[in-house]
Amino acid sequence: MTGLFDLTGRVALVTGSSRGIGSALAKALADAGATVVLNGVNPERLKDAETAMAAGFPPGRIHSVAFDVTDDDAAARSIRWIEDNVGPLEILVNNAGIQHRVPMLDLDVADWERVLSTDLTSAFLVGREAARHMIGRGRGKIINICSVQTDLARPTIAPYIAAKGGLRNLTRAMTAEWAASGLQINAVAPGYIHTEMTQNLVDDEEFNSWILGRTPAHRWGTVEDLAGPVVWLASDGSNFVNGQTIFIDGGMTVVV
Repeated sequence: MTGLFDLTGRVALVTGSSRGIGSALAKALADAGATVVLNGVNPERLKDAETAMAAGFPPGRIHSVAFDVTDDDAAARSIRWIEDNVGPLEILVNNAGIQHRVPMLDLDVADWERVLSTDLTSAFLVGREAARHMIGRGRGKIINICSVQTDLARPTIAPYIAAKGGLRNLTRAMTAEWAASGLQINAVAPGYIHTEMTQNLVDDEEFNSWILGRTPAHRWGTVEDLAGPVVWLASDGSNFVNGQTIFIDGGMTVVV
């Protein structure tokens, strides 16, 4: 690959990338030339993911580091490991996230805090550690993975909605502090994406019909739909794009 979207020689970390959307985004960055570091909390599953992805690329292109993104010390150690053993980190995709479905009146505070810690605080912790290195070099890309729930709400997922709304403004806060140092920080907000983790929703006839009717494009999104925008935000093609949240939702958030 050549031109504005070529990532050859750039090191990228994608959190929560042993499966699902994170894995697809990691592969897209590697397809664009990046050297990619996968992340997850389950070392065995992560190593399996690294082995499977590495089979499609030249040796040394795919790495992995297992750590808990909600642990500030672990984040700092792991970013240093990447810098020392893989290369200068130029691209960070904050993708790690969880969901917890309970009506607010029944929601345990510990579950509220667990979702916010994983979906919002982790982006602050890992993003800050990455930025410490990026700022000194005067360049870097941070891409936060939001959701249509950044703007919209549904019953029973209050912590997720709060976290994704906060992540949009964290993206703006990072821009306010770090853009002058040469960093670009942006977010993508996927709509409903068909993955193995959402297969049960696709199979639910009532819910599937609601998604198709609610989405102007009249289909679920795919992980491939997210790949191009993320590669663009990771590349030189987006060097004057900063603090933006780009909705990739088939038009869901623009209609009533």
